[in-house]
Amino acid sequence: MSLKPKKVDFDQTWQELRETVKEVITLGNVERSIWNHRFGDVYSLCVALPVPFADRLYQETKQFLENHVQNFLATQVAPPGRIDEDNFSHDITGSLLHRYYIAWNEYSKGIGYLNFLYQYLNQQHIKKQRMSEAEIIYGSVNFETQELMEIGELGLDIWRVYMIQSLGDQLVKQILDGIREDRLGSNLNPKSDEILYGAIQSFVQVQDYQKKGNLKMYQELFETPMLEASGEFYRSEALRLLQKCSVSQYMDEVIKKLEEENRRAQKYLHTSSISKLRKQCEERMITDHSEFLYSECKEMVSQEKRTDLSNMYTLLKPIPDGLKILIQTFLDHIKNEGIETISTLKGDNIHIQFVENMLQVHHKYEELIAHTFKNDPLFLSALDKACANVINKRINEKQTCRSAELVAKYCDSLLKKSKSTESEIDSKLTNSITIFKYIEDKDIYQKFYSRMLAKRLIHELSQSMDAEEAMINRLKQACGYEFTNKLHRMFTDISVSTDLNNKFNSSLKDTCGELGVNLSIKVLQAGAWPLGPTQVVIPFSIPPEFERSIRMYENFYHKNFNGRKLTWLHHLCHGELKTTYLSKEYIIIMQTYQMAMLLLFETVNEMTCKEMQETLQLTAETFQKHLQGLLESKLITTSSEELEDDTIVKLNLDYSNKRTKFKITAAMQKETPQEVEHTLSSVDEDRKLYLQAAIVRIMKSRKILKHNALIQEILSQSKVSFAPSISMIKKCIESLIDKQYIERTASAGDEYSYVA
Repeated sequence: MSLKPKKVDFDQTWQELRETVKEVITLGNVERSIWNHRFGDVYSLCVALPVPFADRLYQETKQFLENHVQNFLATQVAPPGRIDEDNFSHDITGSLLHRYYIAWNEYSKGIGYLNFLYQYLNQQHIKKQRMSEAEIIYGSVNFETQELMEIGELGLDIWRVYMIQSLGDQLVKQILDGIREDRLGSNLNPKSDEILYGAIQSFVQVQDYQKKGNLKMYQELFETPMLEASGEFYRSEALRLLQKCSVSQYMDEVIKKLEEENRRAQKYLHTSSISKLRKQCEERMITDHSEFLYSECKEMVSQEKRTDLSNMYTLLKPIPDGLKILIQTFLDHIKNEGIETISTLKGDNIHIQFVENMLQVHHKYEELIAHTFKNDPLFLSALDKACANVINKRINEKQTCRSAELVAKYCDSLLKKSKSTESEIDSKLTNSITIFKYIEDKDIYQKFYSRMLAKRLIHELSQSMDAEEAMINRLKQACGYEFTNKLHRMFTDISVSTDLNNKFNSSLKDTCGELGVNLSIKVLQAGAWPLGPTQVVIPFSIPPEFERSIRMYENFYHKNFNGRKLTWLHHLCHGELKTTYLSKEYIIIMQTYQMAMLLLFETVNEMTCKEMQETLQLTAETFQKHLQGLLESKLITTSSEELEDDTIVKLNLDYSNKRTKFKITAAMQKETPQEVEHTLSSVDEDRKLYLQAAIVRIMKSRKILKHNALIQEILSQSKVSFAPSISMIKKCIESLIDKQYIERTASAGDEYSYVA
């Protein structure tokens, strides 16, 4: 075939082409040679001389397709006199829907082949006449001129106009009847699914070529009535179920219905309709009857019916605010269980019970959320709120919450020497951070923890220095470096003190040889160690046995560190004393004051309390407290139970013990109520200083700030360590105004300005 344009007899060529078009559109048998020849005819007509026949070919083809579809409708799909039943028949064969489906199958395939036959016309004539995006935006375009469609698109549009617009309502009615039969579980003809799907998809495919609004007809003709019919069906279905089902049974049935409807939607509908249909079903079966579902919500949560809760979650999650009541009920349940589990705590190990009971509650509901609510962030948030509420709950407004103190004591009990393995300790300390994170008053925890750490380091009670450092690193990850800064400095002091002792012992060998006692000194920075009231030096007359050692260490230290002052904290010291006055030798670990008391009996066997106290120059309170420890150990005896001035104290020469090495300092290391009170009061003072510094820092950067804005800034900055009361913040603001750091502006009473 020559590609050179030539004169063509249109009528003769179209007559031959028309016969082939008819065979193609009806899926007839077209020989290969004829098919190839017709390709040449389309080309020849499009490039004919002197004037191409492309437009005429297009119009003739359009007229042919219109006639063909009209004839198809009149003779095969809906012939005159043919009456179809209104309702969907179980035997769908021969119905209007079935005839439409057969006709559409044939026509849609045929129009696809025809579009390929007219490929040259589509590419070189129709597409070139179409407006480009630039022409549409910038060009001078006559929008009244209708764009030509490709032959395949034209054929589909003709089907839409002459077939679907004529039969649409009847087709949709039979389709909806078919879907209803499927919902009711009627035994449909095996061919029914294919016919329903094919008919529905034809509404989409006839406009699939359009870039915009390609689903418009599908939505208006089919989707809208389908959603309305579905809503009515599930409204009546919900009422039917409500009459015979409990909440639990109703939820099971609804989930089954939704799953079935989802499978049905995927089987028949366009993907854009699936979510709309599900929403319609959810509104009719869940939203409209939400009060019925909520009626047993509290009981399900309180009895922790996991299957029912999982079903309720599945149903309510897609509903806007549907989970709100369930979440609140769940939160209240956790809160009540948490309060109940810690309200009955008593005994010396209350701190262990508190942490482990709260961890048990937390782990229990964390696991429940994972399995029942699929780790939904809303339920995890409810768990956090409930735990925070329980852990930070105050018995009354005047009393401080004890949670911070109890968690600190729990960590202290783990980090002290015990029979527990390192892995057990590490696991429990890691879990304790879970509770620690809920504590609002983290500064109180810090205060107690640092005091307890100080005691462990000073009295060498730590199970493992690695465990101590690992715990501090956990706290640093949770609260930042500033939170653990002083704790790190305490470790540094212990390390430096070890080096100093080695240097001191080396210097002794070079000078005077032996001291006669084994001496280990810890030099602590006053600013890093939270020694509380112990920073006030208690009067004490040092026994002669200690004087030389202390003096020599002072000389060594001042020689190495000029300008530093050493303050001896004898009440924090302890040592080992070896007894030789009994039938059996004992090594006893005790505090310095107790050692000094026993050393008074080097030359005498008895003394009065007054003589002992005056010799040692101790206060009455300190003297009696430490003497009581010796009495309880039975190393000494007294002439009366009351420790009066004239009470005679004697060495117990008949003392015996199964153990040759033991300690009597444990009682002295317990936290007293006075120390707890002092810790809490020091926290209060630290908070005031912190808030004042925060206010000055904020005002210095902002210069002028409204009262409420300043309050919010302060709350935001302090939330990492504690939650200050508004009254405390106001007092700090007033204090800074008095100190002339800030002032109220003249223009507004609720505005402050920074005084440079």
